Amino acid sequence: MIPSAWFPYILIAHITFAISLFLPSFLLPFTMRTRTRDGEPVQATPGRFVSLLLWLERNGTTIIGLGVLITGLMLIGILGSAFAQQPWLLAGIAIYAGVLIVSFFIQRPGLRKLLRISKEATPEEQAKWRERAKRQRYVSYGMAAAVGVIGWLMMAKPGV
Repeated sequence: MIPSAWFPYILIAHITFAISLFLPSFLLPFTMRTRTRDGEPVQATPGRFVSLLLWLERNGTTIIGLGVLITGLMLIGILGSAFAQQPWLLAGIAIYAGVLIVSFFIQRPGLRKLLRISKEATPEEQAKWRERAKRQRYVSYGMAAAVGVIGWLMMAKPGV
């Protein structure tokens, strides 16, 4: 049995893992640019921040996902049957599951396609890339809205 005094620490770890899990999928579409605002080509190698996001997207998903799973199970263990009596919590978990599914099955493959553009791409390939990048950003907007709803549910606890 997990002591209930650990609840705030486990909750902080859980929220940190949960945000870290979807953050690369959410932010990377906004970092993919082929040209600067003045029309100059962007540097060939990504910066430190983008490299960190790419590394997290490639390598951190499994470890961070396990962190979310373990801390989530610990929180459920502490809450016990009270968990099932919280409709706002169940709705938040369902929305988060949807965000994870979109992130894994739509966002990740889309980002991989965006990473494959070469410097020698033709204008039509660049236009196709820009359209794909725009689509990925819209998916990210939807994910951000869903996470905002989750945050609202967790803070407001409607119906309590």
